[in-house]
Amino acid sequence: MIGGNLRKGCVALAILAAVSLAASSHAGAQAQQAPPANKQGAQDTNQRGFGPNPFVPPPAPKMNPRTEGPLDLTGYWVSLVTEDWRYRMMTPDKGDYPGVPLNATARAIANSWDPAKDEASGNACKAYGAGAIMRIPTRLHVTWVDDNTLKVETDAGQQTRLFHFNGTASPLMNAAPSWQGYSVASYEGLRPRGFIVPVAAGSPGSRPAQEGYMKVETTNLKPGYLRKNGVPYSAKASVEEYFDSFTEAGNTWLIVTSVVTDPEYLDQSFITSSQFKKQTDATGWNPTPCSAK
Repeated sequence: MIGGNLRKGCVALAILAAVSLAASSHAGAQAQQAPPANKQGAQDTNQRGFGPNPFVPPPAPKMNPRTEGPLDLTGYWVSLVTEDWRYRMMTPDKGDYPGVPLNATARAIANSWDPAKDEASGNACKAYGAGAIMRIPTRLHVTWVDDNTLKVETDAGQQTRLFHFNGTASPLMNAAPSWQGYSVASYEGLRPRGFIVPVAAGSPGSRPAQEGYMKVETTNLKPGYLRKNGVPYSAKASVEEYFDSFTEAGNTWLIVTSVVTDPEYLDQSFITSSQFKKQTDATGWNPTPCSAK
């Protein structure tokens, strides 16, 4: 029995040796037949090493936000004031800022608010900057400037926001700080949309093949107000927003969650959630200038 196993082991080793020898001979023949590589070819080989890593997938092509995005926010929207009514539908009294995590420096600024001074200095729009504009009772008009730039206009304060997708360059990137700053947008939380009936793109009833939300990050802001009664945010503030939309009972809704972070005036981030209802047309659209009071 032992002898039989020994014979089988010897046969296996012989087969393995033969296969290795054949492979070596074949590789040698190929090397002899291959033409000599030029210098450029040798450099390319050295630069590439072993070529692309087969275990790392190639980068996915960039999505066209306008035609392939999970949300269609174009059209007219009206804000629904379902919370903080007395801070949004009217201008609160000086010093009325509960719920905002102000530090001592910011509280001193809020306690010295003077709307007449803001108007005289050309700063009547301080409460209409990106840090607070979605909390102002307003209507929105959303359109595409091009495939990578979404425009949001407000009738209250006549403000215009531009959301830039796919890292597109814009002169605004290096512009002076402004009320709306510079906003970079992306789609997040993408997942296949389930149980849909395929229809031609652009036809009535068509929907994106996936669902998700839009994230917007805004910097390069002028100092402004979180509320109209002089509750401040500084030029160091940044705004992170999440736009999510859904349809229910025949109506389309937009939820905008805003996170304002300001290391100069806030002890922690200030978070709000604002609701909008989509309109069928421009009814009620009434552009009005900023008001400091």
